[in-house]
Amino acid sequence: MTDLHPNRALFDQVMVPNYSPVSVIPVKGEGSRLWDQEGREYIDLAGGIAVNSLGHCHPELVAALKEQADKLWHLSNVYTNEPALNLAKQLCDLTFADRVFFANSGAEANEAALKLARRYGWDKVGEEKHEIISTRGSFHGRTLFTVTVGGQEKYTEGFRPAPGGITHIAYNDIAALEAAISDKTCAVMLEPVQGEGGVRPADKAYLEAARRLCDKHDALLIFDEVQTGVGRSGKLYSYMTYGVTPDVLTTAKSLGGGFPVGAMLATAEAAKCLVVGTHGSTYGGNPLACAVAGKVLDIVSRPEVLAGVESRHTRLKNHLEEINAKHNIFTEVRGQGLLIGAELTEAWHGKAKDFVNAALEEGVMILVAGPNVLRMAPSLVIPEADIDAAMVGLERAIAKVLAA
Repeated sequence: MTDLHPNRALFDQVMVPNYSPVSVIPVKGEGSRLWDQEGREYIDLAGGIAVNSLGHCHPELVAALKEQADKLWHLSNVYTNEPALNLAKQLCDLTFADRVFFANSGAEANEAALKLARRYGWDKVGEEKHEIISTRGSFHGRTLFTVTVGGQEKYTEGFRPAPGGITHIAYNDIAALEAAISDKTCAVMLEPVQGEGGVRPADKAYLEAARRLCDKHDALLIFDEVQTGVGRSGKLYSYMTYGVTPDVLTTAKSLGGGFPVGAMLATAEAAKCLVVGTHGSTYGGNPLACAVAGKVLDIVSRPEVLAGVESRHTRLKNHLEEINAKHNIFTEVRGQGLLIGAELTEAWHGKAKDFVNAALEEGVMILVAGPNVLRMAPSLVIPEADIDAAMVGLERAIAKVLAA
């Protein structure tokens, strides 16, 4: 029989122990507010790790989901469906892309991009053109292929042997990229802003060099915009901020506003190597997911929403700078749009989670980006009053940690 009042202890009894969630169990959300089982209220600056792009239970998204739920839930890939076609057309119209592949998550979108890259090299030259370059500190997902391309060895520990032909170089280092790339390279995969690696934006010159070098060596430039995409950077996609266009882009997280969906966007030239039978996804292009994502894109691409991301960025960053002026706890506050990282001073390195836990006690949900960085990725339409109130709570939390 299902427990009508499940608690944190039940997690340890029934769930695989790969997560260690906090004791708080949210049961209701509205906008940028959440309530737990005890009715306690929280301001959400975590956004489900940059997923809830329009907050919780946005009325237009709820309506889109309910409308589609009465029509059609699932079809196999023997058929296409209207929401998937409409969403693909939206993405192509709004970006550089000519072709779209739908998946269920960012990891699956990245898996598709990496398989496309290998196939591209194989079609162009042969098996020897298979090498992939990524950066240290990057994160691209949890499949064996994506976790190997990601530049954090801790995630492959215990899962080796891992796929080969992958080189990791320093982020934002043009000389390192020049030294690593060759005619055997099929792809360079980069995050315009490293998310899990500490919310580190790329230099414009670095991405421009990556574009130039990929062109020189006939390699695909892949941008992982799983975390930065769909308005989070202040533009619809972060590549637009830099003016550097990739051959392939991956998007997920904010795309569904909380409903699982991912997509790989590509030029026609890159996409043509994935012919019938080379890749697939049972649930990719699901009508429910695509209907919701289509509505997300409708809303986020509105000029006033994107402009609001920039104004909220300034407001949030100013608050963090004011907190720092008082407590001297951050070495840097950085990021793009509503993906913001505050790096802790050296004395507090390794203790970012302490501040997250203290903030939760003050009714504020934030994230970490590694052990040294506090990360905030709230709703793109979070009310400014919620930002102000959250920063009051965060300052109280910081003061308590410092005084402990």
